[in-house]
Amino acid sequence: MSDIETIKAEVKKLNAQATQLKMDLHDLSEDLPTGWEKIPEVAEKTFKAYGQLTEARKKLAVAGG
Repeated sequence: MSDIETIKAEVKKLNAQATQLKMDLHDLSEDLPTGWEKIPEVAEKTFKAYGQLTEARKKLAVAGG
């Protein structure tokens, strides 16, 4: 597998993870006030996932993909 294909696979995986975490955060917000204690944990995971996705997309752009 080439570097670009590897990075594309990483972007795809990270995108799926970030999207799932976004939906988890959305679902959590809809259930408020139930589960409000989980907001910081889920928000932090979502924040980190989108940070990783952004970095992977930058790597892909630099690699020419």
